[in-house]
Amino acid sequence: MPNQASDGTVGPVVAELQHVRKVYGQGDTAVAALDDLCMTVQRGEYLAVMGTSGSGKSTAMNILGCLDRPSSGSYWLNGTAVEGLSDDALADLRNRELGFVFQQFHLLQELTALENVMLPMVYAGVPAEERRRRGVAALERVGLGERLHNKPNQLSGGQQQRVAVARAIINQPNLLLADEPTGALDSRTTKEVLDLFDELHQAGMTVLLVTHEHDVAARAQRVVHFHDGRLVDSGAGSQA
Repeated sequence: MPNQASDGTVGPVVAELQHVRKVYGQGDTAVAALDDLCMTVQRGEYLAVMGTSGSGKSTAMNILGCLDRPSSGSYWLNGTAVEGLSDDALADLRNRELGFVFQQFHLLQELTALENVMLPMVYAGVPAEERRRRGVAALERVGLGERLHNKPNQLSGGQQQRVAVARAIINQPNLLLADEPTGALDSRTTKEVLDLFDELHQAGMTVLLVTHEHDVAARAQRVVHFHDGRLVDSGAGSQA
């Protein structure tokens, strides 16, 4: 049965993995990181992915994020069959459809907060005036309207992650992927960042969050668990 979006309605499928297998190495040294994985993400849902190290969750995240390709099986992202795309087409799809938030922020240290946020729009060919307008609005949305011209070393860890979130949502992605986004933050800042994810989800954004922390996963509508490259169970989070 499809999952429900945040407003209680059933949303269409944004991302779907069908019988995906990912193998590293060859012959006797081959290791299957994903083994016949089937998984869907519905528009408007907030999904948490959990699993121990080596369970396959990060590999699945990389494939969902168009950062890696499956060895076999298929991946559909917002109606596009991903596995057959060229590298250039894949990069264009990734920039257009996806937003990323990582544990280590990945901000360019020589750029200001605003310049970091505007960067994906440069690749998307957005005119300069529009880039600035949308960049300022995104930073204001995450509570950093007064930090536009600060560089990363002038911001706290929580503020840097907020810049990273603003950058991730700047192109209005169909799917926001967050890989251990609170792993480098203290408990108070973790709550602030998770509150921001809640706000984005409640505004209609589709969020997929990878975490090993149960209290972080509990914020989601749905929690799935990986084991040995397979999806082993699915349960409801606190928002269900």
